[in-house]
Amino acid sequence: MASSFDFFDRDLKLATQDLEPAAIRSALASFAKQSVAEVIASGRASPTYNRYVNGRPGLKEEAVELPGPIVYEFALWDAVIKFALNELRMRSPVKSGRFRESFIVLANQRLVTDFDSIDPDAEVIITNFQPYIRKVEAGVIGNRKRNQVFDAAKRALASAFGAGGGRNSAGAFVFETRWLEVRAGVHAGMPYILKGSQGRRKDRQAGQSITYPSIIINQAA
Repeated sequence: MASSFDFFDRDLKLATQDLEPAAIRSALASFAKQSVAEVIASGRASPTYNRYVNGRPGLKEEAVELPGPIVYEFALWDAVIKFALNELRMRSPVKSGRFRESFIVLANQRLVTDFDSIDPDAEVIITNFQPYIRKVEAGVIGNRKRNQVFDAAKRALASAFGAGGGRNSAGAFVFETRWLEVRAGVHAGMPYILKGSQGRRKDRQAGQSITYPSIIINQAA
């Protein structure tokens, strides 16, 4: 990509050497908008992005001060989330298939199904709404070792999309697993309220809402 932008830079100077700065800024803005439209139309980038003009977020391209730059930060959520869901489902119990079909994606605490619509700087959480989710992660259900669903999927994500990963060696994403409280209204039946006590811990007493093992994904700073 660097060579193509360098080539454009030389052409711009040749074509605009007799123009006023305002006309050059207009030409640069037009080129930037045309380029981003083309890369989105080609399917190589998401239509959701953040725009930085001279390092300032949200400015219109026409506000550029020479020599720029105009930078577009595209959302890459669709590929990452679909990879995560595939890893989670692959490791899930298969007896009925119900658990495999119960994963949900939250962006900034809101349920989302259109992953391309997620803002680049959002925090994404992936969990499962089945009330026996903790037993699955503990290995009680599914005949798997403890932490072999969410933790294992997180490791696969970090290998593929984290720092040093094969698909994104720049490390655009940070992954972690946590047991989270889920607020009421996020999804039907969540959070599940324990009907009876399960041990001595306060969060396992009857009437308490369970916590949900989850993968948390953020763009790297």
